[in-house]
Amino acid sequence: MPAAHSQSAGTAISPTRADDFAGWYQEVVRAAELATMAHVRGCMVIRPWGYRMWELMQAELDLQIRARRHSNVYFPLFIPLSYLQSEASHVEGFAKEMAVVTHHRLDSVNGVLVPAGPLEEPLVVRPTSETIFGRSMSEWIHSYRDLPMRLNQWCNVVRWEMRPRVFLRTTEFLWQEGHTAHDSEAAAMADALDAHEMYRTFAEDFLCIPTVPGEKSASERFPGAVSSYTIEAMMQDGRAVQAGTSHYLGQNFARAADIDFLDRKDERQHAHTTSFGISTRLIGAVIMTHGDDDGLVLPPAIAPSQVVIVPILRGESSGAVLAYAHQVAAALTGPDGINPDRVLVETSEQRATDLRWSYVKKGVPVIAEVGPRDLASRTVTYRVRLDHHALRTAGFDDLRAAMAAALREVHEGLLQQARIRLREGIHSDITTLGEMEQFFRSRRGFVLGAWCGEPDCEAALKPLAVSIRCIPQHLEAPGEACVVDGRPKRFSALFGQSY
Repeated sequence: MPAAHSQSAGTAISPTRADDFAGWYQEVVRAAELATMAHVRGCMVIRPWGYRMWELMQAELDLQIRARRHSNVYFPLFIPLSYLQSEASHVEGFAKEMAVVTHHRLDSVNGVLVPAGPLEEPLVVRPTSETIFGRSMSEWIHSYRDLPMRLNQWCNVVRWEMRPRVFLRTTEFLWQEGHTAHDSEAAAMADALDAHEMYRTFAEDFLCIPTVPGEKSASERFPGAVSSYTIEAMMQDGRAVQAGTSHYLGQNFARAADIDFLDRKDERQHAHTTSFGISTRLIGAVIMTHGDDDGLVLPPAIAPSQVVIVPILRGESSGAVLAYAHQVAAALTGPDGINPDRVLVETSEQRATDLRWSYVKKGVPVIAEVGPRDLASRTVTYRVRLDHHALRTAGFDDLRAAMAAALREVHEGLLQQARIRLREGIHSDITTLGEMEQFFRSRRGFVLGAWCGEPDCEAALKPLAVSIRCIPQHLEAPGEACVVDGRPKRFSALFGQSY
């Protein structure tokens, strides 16, 4: 990977976003110490800074999921192949991505380890868990009194990825998957749409990522679903990231897994089921939404350290300066202050300038520096990550208010920048397929256009590497002729290129 620039070179990350967005992304992941690709092809090792970001996302979203009366569970990593075969459309959608276990041990033959002990039935390493959840639900649900059943698990999944990219597409990744069963279509749809709205507000309020919410087209639905709902985020290079999805599965999986119950009329019915999920892809979305040419820029809610205090240690004053740095930390973390584990006093022996730049690249919202002059004047010098070249000063007694204001400034600034980018990046002046081709060749962003809703029309987009990201909930495209083939409009569609 390219080496990082020094401060004097203008930016800490090379290449810049304008020069090579993909290369910039990889360098930010490296420089911010978020993750590395593992020694197993397509897999990643998430480093402490990146994993803490995931833990903070997980903690907040888990609160929201449990507030919706979902119970956390854990299901096996392995799924019998027969479970998947009972849901044909689901298997077809994931077949090329599945990792399959066929043997249960290794034997040594002439010093070489070879597979031995073939399994009676192959096991699939879970790509998703609808089928195995369904089998247990069929055992646990007997009557309408057992419904709704709302379950959730945090786990890893495996989908064999041919073109891996750290966080965005890896063979193994972490995620959350919710699974519910209901006594009616209306109840199941309400849960699917509630999860959809939960993801939208989580992305915007917690990650500072505004999205376009909407329904997936038939060809883009989750395999086996009746309806799929998505929030689509726009990255700085104009490409889309599918940031969270929820699905109404109808009775398809319930029939396959035999999830039935006695209703209030004492008649046997199949349940209506849903599923919903987000993954560590959101870390990639945060990088590409908020990062700049000096590295990562983190919303305070997911910053492992919201404030880092760098003592400037020189000669005989070092001990007193370090003690003052800890006083500053204590002042910030008292009652109603910042969580103590989100304020870090950096005690490394590296130069203060090098330490500051390392935390700039890690996206810390506020970096404070205290030295002999700050000690003498009972002040703190600090930088806010949105404009980290500008120095600010606060008196010791005003520290808590100043840091709280700085964290709000970062949150609101990132959200405002992303909102403007999304709003200005949606183009509704494209009226033909030729214009769309030219747009995606020379510009960046989404196209909001009329769509006829026909599968063959959607297939015509594939040579352009363009897909219908969603049928948006709150956006209406102008015109009455399909932007792809001119047939009468049935939907407004959001077209884009994606990760």
